[in-house]
Amino acid sequence: MPGTRKQVGATGGQTVTISFAGFNRAWAAWIGDRLERRGVSVVQQRWDPPVEIPLEEALRDLTLARGRVLVILSDWYFQMGPRSHEEWNRALREVVAADPDRFAAVCVTTSVLPGATSVFGAADLTNVGADEAERRLCVRLDLPADPLPETADHRPGPRYPADTPEVWGGVPRRNTRFTGREELLNKAYLALQDAGSGAGVVTLHGMSGVGKTQLAAEYVYRFGSEYDVVWWVPADRRALYRQKLAELAPELGLSTGAEYGERLRAVRDALRRGEPHSHWLLVLDGADEPEHIWDLVPTGPGHVLITSRNPEWSEHNSNLVEVPVYARDESVAFVRRRAPRLNPAEADRLAEALEDLPLLLDQTAGWLNDSDMSVEEYIELLEGGIDQDVVKVSADFPLAFQTAWSILLNKLRDTVPESVDLLRLCSFFAPGSIPVRLLREMPPGELPEQLSGLMNDPLLWNKAIGQLRQYSVVRLESHETAGEEASSGESLYMHRMVHQIIGKDMPERDRREFVDVVRRALAAADPGRPTDTRLWPAYAEITPHLKWADVLRSTDPGVQTLVLNCLRYMYLSGEYRAGIKLGERAMRAWRELLGDDHPRVWDLSYNYANLLRAVGDYAGTEYIERAAVEHLRAERGPMDLEHLRAAGGLAADLRGLGRYDEALEISGWILVAYRELLGEQDSRTLNAQNNMAVSLRLLGRYEEALELNRRTLEARRQLLRPRHGWTLYSEINYATDLRLLGRYGDALSLQNQSVRVHRLVMGPDNPQTLRAEHNLALCQYRSGDRVKAGELFTRVLERSERVLGETDPLTMMFAASQSFFAREHADVDQARDIGERVVTGYLAMLGARHPYVAGTRANHALILRNVGERDQAHALLEEALADMTRAVGEYHPWTLGCAINASALRNLVGDPESAAALTASVVTRAVEVLGRTHPLTLSARIAHAADLRGLRDRQRADKIETEALGDLEATLGAQHVHTVSARSRSRPYWDFEPQMV
Repeated sequence: MPGTRKQVGATGGQTVTISFAGFNRAWAAWIGDRLERRGVSVVQQRWDPPVEIPLEEALRDLTLARGRVLVILSDWYFQMGPRSHEEWNRALREVVAADPDRFAAVCVTTSVLPGATSVFGAADLTNVGADEAERRLCVRLDLPADPLPETADHRPGPRYPADTPEVWGGVPRRNTRFTGREELLNKAYLALQDAGSGAGVVTLHGMSGVGKTQLAAEYVYRFGSEYDVVWWVPADRRALYRQKLAELAPELGLSTGAEYGERLRAVRDALRRGEPHSHWLLVLDGADEPEHIWDLVPTGPGHVLITSRNPEWSEHNSNLVEVPVYARDESVAFVRRRAPRLNPAEADRLAEALEDLPLLLDQTAGWLNDSDMSVEEYIELLEGGIDQDVVKVSADFPLAFQTAWSILLNKLRDTVPESVDLLRLCSFFAPGSIPVRLLREMPPGELPEQLSGLMNDPLLWNKAIGQLRQYSVVRLESHETAGEEASSGESLYMHRMVHQIIGKDMPERDRREFVDVVRRALAAADPGRPTDTRLWPAYAEITPHLKWADVLRSTDPGVQTLVLNCLRYMYLSGEYRAGIKLGERAMRAWRELLGDDHPRVWDLSYNYANLLRAVGDYAGTEYIERAAVEHLRAERGPMDLEHLRAAGGLAADLRGLGRYDEALEISGWILVAYRELLGEQDSRTLNAQNNMAVSLRLLGRYEEALELNRRTLEARRQLLRPRHGWTLYSEINYATDLRLLGRYGDALSLQNQSVRVHRLVMGPDNPQTLRAEHNLALCQYRSGDRVKAGELFTRVLERSERVLGETDPLTMMFAASQSFFAREHADVDQARDIGERVVTGYLAMLGARHPYVAGTRANHALILRNVGERDQAHALLEEALADMTRAVGEYHPWTLGCAINASALRNLVGDPESAAALTASVVTRAVEVLGRTHPLTLSARIAHAADLRGLRDRQRADKIETEALGDLEATLGAQHVHTVSARSRSRPYWDFEPQMV
């Protein structure tokens, strides 16, 4: 609690004890702060006397406190127990009326209170502003009511409770029947307050139905006055979480465009910096899979509160607060609030029968209060078990829940049968947030008669929702304002326990009819352009529901197109694992449903192969794509567009497998075919042109790749738009070619600008954004800015490991760069550890004969050299050189680079003659392939001069060195790190950089 402080001119020595219900903690905090600023000593005391203690005794105990007792009057204060108004009137007359000077009160509610509360002479703080409320408070306590003067150490205090935080969104309505949980609320509060900056994360974890979400909501209302920003985000699905977090951008006043990625990046950056607000609270509701979203949990000066069934959040720097079922006294108090007609003994028996599970108590007590059934009769039904065919659920649910749900379902059927239809429809969406607006947006003619009335009659719709809300089966989603009645809304929230159990209780005819409605609703919501990043939030909302609507069993062409578009979205947005799962299930289902050779199956195999290729399964995708190519060529001919698309996938597989000549041959005739069929400016022609350039680059033909990528980039900027994902992809490719040709300044300028746009458009954690940042780090490194490069290498690798995993091809590419940077400029032990993991990873993914294995082994040999293991380094480099030569040929730049490094090791082990012969050969080949002034050629020339000097051929060495230094100065500049290093006669080395395929 706030400490005591005195104001100059205030009357000291006075003490006030504030008695308040936990529900009104925000009022107690604000009142305490205002009194302390006036020099009053304040003691806070939460009011929650045990039900077995008479009210008179509990009130007398308050008089044991020092000074006056200030009671915060609200309906919550009088519900503790709960106690009847008659009990309160009797106690107030006996205790407070007898000693009126010890008690004072303020009233913060407009609800009807016990009549005897008039004895308090309470100051009314409802419907007034903060200044007037403070004046009335002071008058009631006989304190000077003049406004306080400004002080030098002016500090912000708790927000006036009637004022909401400046930014407030997504928070469920406050549960006016919330009961107990005081210890848990205080534990969570203290854990967040005691955490350091950037570490304020608390997870409320426990079983389904235990009340985690309600506890988090009560925390927000109870402590929300301490924050400037309160934002509630559903976190059961990564894509939806990202979408909802991005929606915070305009609320924070951040200047961003409409691009999804731009808004997400801006929000995370603003929260991290604490600007414009440092006191923020983010609630992640339903985050049951921490491995999917932990990397997106914001850091900064604010707090994060998570609800989850998964205690593994403790492994991600979160404090855990376990949420058990109700204690029995909490159960009894809650039941009596929910069903006032029950006495304490009946509430106790009901709580015992329902195992103190809050969700079950809420649903059961709600309708039991409206029923003529006695508690004893209800418990007999539970114990006897009504028709067990009514509800069939997994053993994960308590038996009491199964039977209680059967009783509730019968009640709904008897009162508002349409509410059962609505429930059943919702069961074909994913649990949690259900976008029912998609159903109501369907044309009336597409709905079955049974549902048409429900969807098209607003009164019937509201009646059904109202009944479900009354029994706590669903809740309206949080964007509905607190003052609205049950309305159509955009979405409902259904608990996963309710979702699972309602799905089990449905006639087969209704099941077929309802699932078809949901499938068509999802298909109608398909934006139709998964390549457009501006439409990704819509796909993020749709994709979680595909499984529950069993879309893979549909023969509707629109539904099948939706599946294909969602797979494409998952590929482009980097949701690879989820996409692979969907693609795998779809391949099995569609082959069974449509046959192996159906056109839809070939469409599906293309999208599925893209996802598998993204995670490095090149052998698997080659099998899929080769089968598609052979079938489509035989059935439709070589110029068929579907055949060409499959052939493009096959070329990508071959690139992944290191079979670059085959890939180039296929890429070449695909490009010719597209140009003939569609012309130069069609997007498919440009895609083929892009892929042709990738094949050329992997063969070391950098000038040809550069020219092709230049033309592709210019055409995409005109045909698509500068911020289109494919245009940005071309910028990476073009900048990469510039860098590989030694045009470091041009590459750095282009890639620096492109990274900024990538972060805005694609989002900071999109795989393409990570690749853009990695190329920027390489541009910075080759340009000599090693500080910036080192920081960016580290950040990119850390994020890729979190988002994609350690064995993802992109992650291993980034790790290779981190390793060779650490070898020279950071930590050789770290370099060795990462380098070994990279070599092992590529071996497992690609096999021993792949050029990436040879290249990363060559890198690792340099680490062994640096730690003094010369003989092992020499043997490894010679092996790598031989393997690289076999894989790509002796004229490939990768082979030439390996040879430069091998010559250095030959010198170190006492073989200067063969070292000089090797560098002489490298220089000849490099000049032929790359030109005399390419950085790799220049490195070979400097290395050859060093080798000649080792053989005491100083005249030739000096001549070659002088010419090479002149070319270095002319090409890179006199102060470039490579020039300075060569001038100081530090032997050059070469780093292998894995490329994307």
